[in-house]
Amino acid sequence: MSDRLAAMLPGWGIDIKGAGPLYHRLRLVLEKAILSGKLKEGDVLYSERDLAEHLRVSRVTVRKAIDHLVQDGFLVRRRGSGTFVGGSAVHADQPPLCANSLTGNISWRGSDTKVECIERRTSHPAPEEMMTLGLSSDSHVVRITCLRSSVGQPLAIERTCISSEFLPHARTVTSSICNTLADANFRPVRAIQRTFASNIEDPDAFLLGVAIGTAGLLTKRVAYLASGRAIEFTRSLFRGDAGGFVSKLTFLEN
Repeated sequence: MSDRLAAMLPGWGIDIKGAGPLYHRLRLVLEKAILSGKLKEGDVLYSERDLAEHLRVSRVTVRKAIDHLVQDGFLVRRRGSGTFVGGSAVHADQPPLCANSLTGNISWRGSDTKVECIERRTSHPAPEEMMTLGLSSDSHVVRITCLRSSVGQPLAIERTCISSEFLPHARTVTSSICNTLADANFRPVRAIQRTFASNIEDPDAFLLGVAIGTAGLLTKRVAYLASGRAIEFTRSLFRGDAGGFVSKLTFLEN
């Protein structure tokens, strides 16, 4: 067991330097092991005690990293059996979309969309943003919210959150978020996107012009730097009656 752990997590107990909380860095290492195939779908994860001993970290750190991977769908807990690698997460990794944002490459059938920025501000991160981006409660993030519409009908709300460590001022973004980050030498190299069914509640229902509780589609995308640090968290909420849409994926070179 120790040999396999050493192959899966080389040198972690010695080299624990890096940005972000320790649990977040451990989470990225485990995520990489899953995406690279070192841990395969259905594999049982080692116990928290074994991982903590091998990595020379506390069980609290291990538990927190695993909790986040369970929430992201990489791991699945089965009562009385243990924690397993989830099937839906194995192929979730993909190069990032080279666009303003997730919905920048989405078009509704037979229509052209236009984008209106309805919010651009700096604030403290919400709990989900802290967890996803590996931030502390006293950090600051830049928030950019856009409303996408076609022929006067709102179709989607997109909320992008970026640590002010990489984007100090919201006013810096005048067009493309992707280009703004690239100009600052913080261009993401990969992204993970998940899609969920979601009921639309206020204030989103009001902005999208639908009744409260209307069915919608929610996507969550996390973009990462080459170092493994999460840099961008984007949530996009689509109307369920938009009539369908087509996604065009443009991959970065190399």
